Amino acid sequence: MQDLTGSCYCRKIEYRLQLASPEDARTSLCHCRNCKKAFGTNYGLTAKVPKEAFRYTKGSPKEHAADNGSGTTIYREFCDTCGSFILEYGEMAKDKFRYIVVGSLDTPEALPPKGEFFCKARASWMPEIPGIFHKQEIKQ
Repeated sequence: MQDLTGSCYCRKIEYRLQLASPEDARTSLCHCRNCKKAFGTNYGLTAKVPKEAFRYTKGSPKEHAADNGSGTTIYREFCDTCGSFILEYGEMAKDKFRYIVVGSLDTPEALPPKGEFFCKARASWMPEIPGIFHKQEIKQ
C-alpha cells in the first residue's frame, strides 16, 4: 500500500491518496496547449489514479468545467483561496479516474513520470525524458 498526502499552497484543502501499488498511478507530462495554460508553465504533470484512491480530508475545492477544445468537458478542482490546482478529469473518465496535479503532493517525487503526451508541442529548449513512452499527439 502506498499512502500519500497533498494539499493546496495555503493548506485550506488537503487530501489523501491511497494506492494498492505505485503501479496504480500513471504519471505523465502533457505538452498540449490546454495543460500549458492550466498549469501556467510549458507542460502539465499529473498522475492518473483510480477515483476511489483519492479523497479530500480537509476543505472543499472549487470546480471549473470547460470544453477542452475538442468537444470534451474537462473538470478542474482548485482552492478558491490560494488558487492552487489540485486535480482534473474529463467527462469520459469522471466515474473512474482522477488526474492529480503531482506538484500538489507532499512528496511529488513518489510518483515519477512514465510518459509524455503531445510531444509535438514540447518547448524546443526542453529535452525528451529518457526511458519513458512518448506520444506525439493523441487522436480523439
